[in-house]
Amino acid sequence: MKRVLFLFSDTGGGHRAAAEAIRDALFLRHPGEVQADLVDVFRSYTPFPFKYMPEMYPWIVNRSKTSWGMSYRLTNSHSRARLLSDTMYVSIERGLKRMLREHPADVVVCVHSLLNRPSVRAVMRLQRQPPFVTVVTDLVSTHMFWYDRRVDRCLVPTRIAYERGLLAGLKPDQMRITGLPVHPSFAQRLTDKAAARRELGWDPELPAVLLVGGGDGMGPLYQAARALNSRRYRCQLIIIAGRNQALRDKLQSDSWNQPTHIYPFVTNMPVLMAAADILVTKAGPATISEACIAGLPMLIYDAIPGQEEGNVDFVVENGAGVFTPGPGPVADAVGAWLAEGVDGLRRRSERARQLGRPEAVWTIADEVWHYAQKPPRVVARRRPLRELARRVTP
Repeated sequence: MKRVLFLFSDTGGGHRAAAEAIRDALFLRHPGEVQADLVDVFRSYTPFPFKYMPEMYPWIVNRSKTSWGMSYRLTNSHSRARLLSDTMYVSIERGLKRMLREHPADVVVCVHSLLNRPSVRAVMRLQRQPPFVTVVTDLVSTHMFWYDRRVDRCLVPTRIAYERGLLAGLKPDQMRITGLPVHPSFAQRLTDKAAARRELGWDPELPAVLLVGGGDGMGPLYQAARALNSRRYRCQLIIIAGRNQALRDKLQSDSWNQPTHIYPFVTNMPVLMAAADILVTKAGPATISEACIAGLPMLIYDAIPGQEEGNVDFVVENGAGVFTPGPGPVADAVGAWLAEGVDGLRRRSERARQLGRPEAVWTIADEVWHYAQKPPRVVARRRPLRELARRVTP
């Protein structure tokens, strides 16, 4: 039985989803041979204020996007990332050491940028050091927090992320371009449009516009939906409010000019994407990766400054969608795409599908399994200073 420790935190939904995708791919590849622990490190093993990061992150991003973007860019250099990570390590060292004692592993897998460097450092303090694998879960605008030259393997989703790793000092054979891990069941649950619409109870004929804002319903999702509503297009709207109960209540209390379906946080996104024709979304990496696998063209209405800005360029430059910042541009673009008819939407769908990497999660799982077979590095036990002093005292 091989033990795999996944390090993540619920600062946004993508980190947990990535860890669960890799874990479940391992279970399917090696049934009965894998024990996996998923640990929300900030919540479970760090003191104030770090332990409240899952609650603080959506609040900061939604209310202080400019400040967030400035902080991201100011810290995004190799030297500053190392300094900040070393400073954070001082505060969370005790918790990280306790975590490694409570979750012994044959391989450690980190899917969160802020946890990467401190966790590598904590592992390096062990006498028996398991291999450490970083799985980068940002698509393009990867922060230097992701890259630590001490890791055994760094798996990145895109060529640009790979080049950033080289800039950070990682060796070419230390990294591999794999794509972003999407749960194995996603591709398996994709079905044809007609069957998906029957399952969901949507109109079988009307074009379907799916609006999402990540698991937390972030960004100006409400404003985009109301702008579309005001245009009275011949279509149906599907709005995913996520865990944002206030947004869901607000949407449900409004009147709509076309068939409109409002959902909370969902677990059947493959079916929803298979049934839709157009995706209106923020530039989250997980949503973009899923949409490409589903062949669903995107209108990107918002991006978190810094970490998601490159995702916009990735989608637009590859013809998988367009950038529509603001409710008005979203509504205009939806109208233009609907005017292209079925053939136009089909062409856009094919361009999005060309970016899909449904095999990525299997590639990553195989890499993790490979490193789980390797024996830990055993280092000489450091002697306490007092013991050394006694040895040299005559």
